[in-house]
Amino acid sequence: MFISKKHLHRRTVLKGLGATIALPFLDAMSPAATAWAQDTASARKLRLVAMEMVHGSAGSTAFGLKKNLWSPAETGAHFDLSATSLASLEPYRDYLTIVSNTDVRNAEAFVPPEIGGDHFRSAAVFLTQSHPHQTQGSDLQAGISIDQIYAKRFGQDTPIPSMQLCIENVDQAGGCFYGYSCAYTDSISWASPSEPLPMIRDPRAVFDQLFGVGATPAARAQRRKRDQSILDWVSESVNQLKTSIGTADRARLDDYLTDVREIERRIQKVEELNQSGETRELPTAPNGVPDSYDEHVKLMFDLQAAALAADVTRVFAFKLSRDVSNRVYPSTGVTTGFHIASHHADREDRILDFAKINAYHVSLMPYFLEKLKNTPDSQGSVLDNTAIIYGSPMGNSNVHNHKRCPLLIAGHGGGGIKGNMHLKAPDGTPMANAMLSVLNTLGCEVESFGDSSATLDLNAAGS
Repeated sequence: MFISKKHLHRRTVLKGLGATIALPFLDAMSPAATAWAQDTASARKLRLVAMEMVHGSAGSTAFGLKKNLWSPAETGAHFDLSATSLASLEPYRDYLTIVSNTDVRNAEAFVPPEIGGDHFRSAAVFLTQSHPHQTQGSDLQAGISIDQIYAKRFGQDTPIPSMQLCIENVDQAGGCFYGYSCAYTDSISWASPSEPLPMIRDPRAVFDQLFGVGATPAARAQRRKRDQSILDWVSESVNQLKTSIGTADRARLDDYLTDVREIERRIQKVEELNQSGETRELPTAPNGVPDSYDEHVKLMFDLQAAALAADVTRVFAFKLSRDVSNRVYPSTGVTTGFHIASHHADREDRILDFAKINAYHVSLMPYFLEKLKNTPDSQGSVLDNTAIIYGSPMGNSNVHNHKRCPLLIAGHGGGGIKGNMHLKAPDGTPMANAMLSVLNTLGCEVESFGDSSATLDLNAAGS
């Protein structure tokens, strides 16, 4: 069998001096009626994105369960999101799988000295579903996280096996509180049980890593002084490529490069403002970090979407906040800091305020989902070929428990997750069961994960 028509290899890149831009999926990469095209179609490039939001949810309280402040009342496909913190996901319900009533037992205190330290071990548990060893030293111990299990299996086929991103500061070296190293609080991604991976907070650092801009920080800074855009460095390569692809591919390429340029422009604008001498809300943050939470999250979403589209990496871990963060989100109308709001003293009015914060956080997801849905990919869109995990290892944060923790999955995972489903797990079900099911659905078949007891059928309504 041989390829009888001209085609572009999936690893074709635009190269210039000190810059490399991988290409999105183009029709020219899969010419019709060839054996190569058929092989490509049968081997989808599946992606995994795992996002942690701290402090649990208002829906994990007794009042919140009664009012359906997180998960809807109905199971199966005919659920109503209007009363929940997930209402903004209604336009994407065909891609949405809600998994309610799962527990994260390994985030609980096992022995008396661990009592009270829930905030300082929970992040290390979320994607590992393993109980961390309490220490403020270097003898860290948790588990391998789901993103790294997947990256070890499928991340070696891409230039970057995986990336770890965050929004809040993760630079508190040494010991935190209740006898836990800050390493447990800083990262959700673990390459091995003793190796937490660093999270990148600065969009500029992410951009430069994705597009191979300069070998050193000094080289990257020098390039930015000389040129306005990374696209200037690859213009010759772009022009050559356009002569060999069709009209539809040229339009798709132009759209992708426009997105890259817009991301770069926004990062430059943030840096200029932060270097202008004006007072910053986040004075200790890197220059590439916007003071606006919305803007920061959306920039990170844009960078992830660009990377997934070009198959630079297929795996992201994204930490959206930091435990005990008291950031205020003005657009919610709630003036209480995030952590304080999560300790609502079981007052109904304060639980409802906390639900507003939960809803605000979730409301940023449609921006990302829309980008992935509109990005063509083999046999559908990038969203069709992605599984996005969003959740928290804490349930009712007012009492630091880890029962009925919020969890949802977005995307079809290559067709293995149908969507439009609310699955209510039986009482006592480990969250690890759902994560094990995601791994297996994406073709990374493992027998167990964390404290899993079985897999869940993500396409069945449950009990």
